Amino acid sequence: MATLKFSMAEVAASLKTVYDKISCAAAKRAPEYRYYEPRLVAVSKLQSTGSILAAYEAGQRHFGENYVNELLEKADSPLILEKCKEIRWHFIGNLQRNKVNKVLSIPHLYVIETVNSEKLANTLNNSWPKFRKSDDSKLNVMVQVNTSEEKEKNGCDITQVSNLVKYVVQNCPNLNFMGLMTIGMFGYDITNGPNPDFICLINCREKVHNELGIDIKDIELSMGMSNDYEHAIELGSTNVRVGSAIFGNRPQKNN
Repeated sequence: MATLKFSMAEVAASLKTVYDKISCAAAKRAPEYRYYEPRLVAVSKLQSTGSILAAYEAGQRHFGENYVNELLEKADSPLILEKCKEIRWHFIGNLQRNKVNKVLSIPHLYVIETVNSEKLANTLNNSWPKFRKSDDSKLNVMVQVNTSEEKEKNGCDITQVSNLVKYVVQNCPNLNFMGLMTIGMFGYDITNGPNPDFICLINCREKVHNELGIDIKDIELSMGMSNDYEHAIELGSTNVRVGSAIFGNRPQKNN
């Protein structure tokens, strides 16, 4: 695990800067997107538990992790369990079906943002009853969309979004469909206009709304990261995933 590179004060200061930028971006949204406050997910991938604690003590509650084993290690950390009782974990990495039970076992799991197939949705739906704390609690999920259509990116095909959402809603009673998520192409220059991946996800939401009759307000959009979260919020993102802007440059992963 990485050592703490930013001091607690530095993490708190960076977090405040991000909060302020989110507020400014939210004020620039079109009127139809002003019914909610954007959610900040602090991406703590490869960061230390000390960094997570620093952000938590500065008021952050939602944290995102990409790797199953790392999430398990952090979520079960005595320090996190003792000091961060209101933490909410977002799993934002590629989830293999043989690791579903590991993820579902973690305390304070809030959402799986990367459901990209009916098979994964089915596995989550069938496994969740073994882990949920009450009989009526559902597992929050988002459908990941490969908006950039890059072969190396995960996510369902743009043409299959409505079908996958329909499958989750109609065939997975233990899952709660929250919205759509995309990673998008890295390094897009917004001086060329709105990010086409973000526009694509917005269009996918419109299609889901029209074809399945789900209220637009019940379909979140998880899009935007450290380099473009303000732009994403201006376009209507409800959920941004920000790491380096809070914690500094990410350490290298130890293989």
